[in-house]
Amino acid sequence: MSGRALFCQPRRVRRGSALTLVFASVLVAGAATGSLPAADREPAAHPTQAAAPTGRHAEVAEAAEEAMAAGTSPVEAAERAVSRSGDRWGAVYSPGEYEEFEDALDGRYTGVGLWARERSGRIEVTRVGSDTPAADAGIRAGDRLRSVDGERVDGRPVTEVVSLLRGDDVAESAGTTVRLGLERGTRAWSETLRRVRLSRDTVTVDELLGRIIVVKVGAFTKGSGDQVRAAVEEAPADAGLVLDLRGNSGGLVAEAVTAASAFLDGGLVATYDVEGEQRALHAEPGGDTARPLVALVDGGTMSAAELLTGALQDRGRAVVVGSRTFGKGSVQMPGRLPDGSVAELTVGHYRTPSGRGVDGHGITPDLEADEQALRRAGTVLAGLGR
Repeated sequence: MSGRALFCQPRRVRRGSALTLVFASVLVAGAATGSLPAADREPAAHPTQAAAPTGRHAEVAEAAEEAMAAGTSPVEAAERAVSRSGDRWGAVYSPGEYEEFEDALDGRYTGVGLWARERSGRIEVTRVGSDTPAADAGIRAGDRLRSVDGERVDGRPVTEVVSLLRGDDVAESAGTTVRLGLERGTRAWSETLRRVRLSRDTVTVDELLGRIIVVKVGAFTKGSGDQVRAAVEEAPADAGLVLDLRGNSGGLVAEAVTAASAFLDGGLVATYDVEGEQRALHAEPGGDTARPLVALVDGGTMSAAELLTGALQDRGRAVVVGSRTFGKGSVQMPGRLPDGSVAELTVGHYRTPSGRGVDGHGITPDLEADEQALRRAGTVLAGLGR
C-alpha cells in the first residue's frame, strides 16, 4: 500500500462510472482528491511502486487475485469486496481511470468546459470556462441542459450527468463528440461538442468596491496553495480579505495546508490518524495574521476545504460565513491490485485543531447566510474594523 493518502469527496458508484463523482467536481465544482505532504509519504508514493498491501487493502487485493485465477473480472471482485466492507468512500479504478484521476489533481481534465448543478429536478449550467468547446458553442451560465447524447437528464443526479458528458471511457474520451440538448428561455436547440484536454486555474482573485479582495479557490489542485499565498501577499495593505471556499469539493491536502500558511503564523492545522497512528499537519510561519478575514462556505465545501475552514475557525483567524459544510473528514489511501487497477480505501479521519471531527458533521459557520453570503462578508469585514 502506498503512503499516499487521498482526501476526497463522495464517489461510491459502479466502476463503469467510477469517475462520475470524482470528476463531477472537476467539471462542476473543483478537483476531487488530495494527498498528504511529502514528509508523510513513504518513499514510493505512487501505487505502481507500492509495498505489499496490508489490512483492508490486502483483503481487496486477495479478492481480485482469486477472480483472476478463476478467469473472472478482478475489478468487479474488488468492487464487491469494497462494498461488503461498508466503506462509504471506497472506490476501484482501472489504470486509465486512475491516471485521469491524478491528472485532475494537477488541474487537468477531459471535457467540454462547463459546470452544472441540479435545481428543482433540472440541470442548470452554472459556469462555462473561457476558450473551451462549451464557450465556443455559445453556451452560457443559466442555460438548461436537457439531454446528453439523446438521454434526458431531468431528475437525474448531476453526477450521472457529468458521467454522460465525459463519456464511457474517460481515459480515451478526448477527441470524441457529445451532443447536448439545451434550453434558454423559450429557445431549445442542440450542440455537438468535441471533448478536449483542458486545464483549470482553480484560484481567482477579484477586488470589490470597498477594498475587499476575494480569493476564490475552486479546488486544491497542484500549486493552488502558493497561488493563495501570492494573492494575500499582493493584496493592498488596507484591504479586507474574503476566502471563498463555496463549492470547493476538496483537493490536495498539502495545498490546503499551504493555503492555511498564508493566514497563520505556523501552528497546528489538523490532526489525522492512519490505521491508528496519530499524525499532525502544521502551517509554515510568516502568514498574514493581521488583516481581517472572512471564509465563505456552503454545503459544497468538502474535504480539504473543510480542513482549512476548521483550522481558520478554531484558531480565531477567520469569521466563517455561509451554511454548514458537507462533512467529509476521512482519509483514503490507494493500493495497486494484481491486475494493475487501484483500490482506494478509507484508513483514518481528520480533526480540526480543537479536536472536532468533521466526518459526518461538517463545519458550522459563525454566521448563517445564503445567496447574500458575499454581501454579509463585506458587512462582517466592516465590523472588524477594516
